Amino acid sequence: QVHLVESGGGLVQPGGSLRLSCAASGNIFAINTMGWYRQAPGKERELVATIGTTGSTNYENSVKGRFTISRVYAKNTVYLQMNSLKPEDTAVYYCNFRSWSTSGAQDYWGQGTQVTVSS
Repeated sequence: QVHLVESGGGLVQPGGSLRLSCAASGNIFAINTMGWYRQAPGKERELVATIGTTGSTNYENSVKGRFTISRVYAKNTVYLQMNSLKPEDTAVYYCNFRSWSTSGAQDYWGQGTQVTVSS
């Protein structure tokens, strides 16, 4: 099992910045991907960004150039630096940990942190 604890959400004005953090603990396997998903009111959960063990990143189109995902492997921690925030970025952001082992792939989720972009 993997336990994820995320933090960093809050209220910010349009154009502002926030940094989300997510720390993983438990049964960590070497081959894994960490990332962020978000869910806005009335919408389904969507991918925001992911980063793999090779450092490869993937971003949802609307956040490219504004958000940066990074990780510190020694801390099993992933970050999401969000700049130039827009009202449409408002959502609950969930940390995701996807591992691959001899048993296959497994997803784990954080508790969610609210990001509200409003003036």
